[in-house]
Amino acid sequence: MNQDKMYLVNKIFNNETIRTVWDKEEEKYFISVVDIVSVISESNNPQTYWRVLKKRLKDEGNETVTNCNALKLKAKDGKYRMTDVVDIEGMFRIIESIPSKNAEPIKEWLAKLGSQRIDETFDPSLAAQRAIDLYRSKGYDEKWIAKRIRSIQDRKQLTDVWKDGGITETSEYAILTNEIYKKWSGMTAKEYKSFKGLRKESLRDNMSDIEVALADLAEIATREIAKNKNPQGLRENIKVAHKGGNIAKVAKNELEKEIEKSVITKNNNLNYEYIEEKKLENFSK
Repeated sequence: MNQDKMYLVNKIFNNETIRTVWDKEEEKYFISVVDIVSVISESNNPQTYWRVLKKRLKDEGNETVTNCNALKLKAKDGKYRMTDVVDIEGMFRIIESIPSKNAEPIKEWLAKLGSQRIDETFDPSLAAQRAIDLYRSKGYDEKWIAKRIRSIQDRKQLTDVWKDGGITETSEYAILTNEIYKKWSGMTAKEYKSFKGLRKESLRDNMSDIEVALADLAEIATREIAKNKNPQGLRENIKVAHKGGNIAKVAKNELEKEIEKSVITKNNNLNYEYIEEKKLENFSK
């Protein structure tokens, strides 16, 4: 299944053309504001509409404008021009700011989504069931889903152990995860995703069963060693992460020796393929 970079956003806008670009460094989609305004407002001059709306939002202290960036995007005439862009969150905030019948279906969807999330805080099993249903809709079989849910639980147990070891910052969790991945696979999680041609998709969801087994082994080994050694702080936990990752590396090397090929593959479960365009230019606040 080919997944063009504009597919998901365009689906929200009933397949209207919305210019969308992917920033590899920030791992975010950025969407053309004027294209959003054009579809939602149906204005004859979306540039002017956005200029007026932008001033109003700025006067109101709306952070959407503060976080609005400019990129060179390809126009209909084939030329690249500086264009205001926002991320996905900013896109929805702009939609909410436009009084139009075209925005109502999206606003209703957002309201329903918010309601569902509130329901899930009272009954967490709803979130678990939602995850299972989503995996089913993407074509995963029941055995795979059961293993995936279990791996999520195992991951939580690892992060709990890290928390006991004084790890509190999101950046620290990311560092430790990358150290584990680098040790057994030779790549950080971000590099691994890039190797598989992924963007926002979950890396684990797009691994082969062997890759998943090795990733699970590395994290479970790290968890058990940490429980035994009780490392404190980032530096000590990195040493343990290397030990856990190395256990998976040894298993990986032994298996590759037996089957005489690499177990790390570029394949992803749902055969995503993104079409790259011209490199982003002049990204600025």
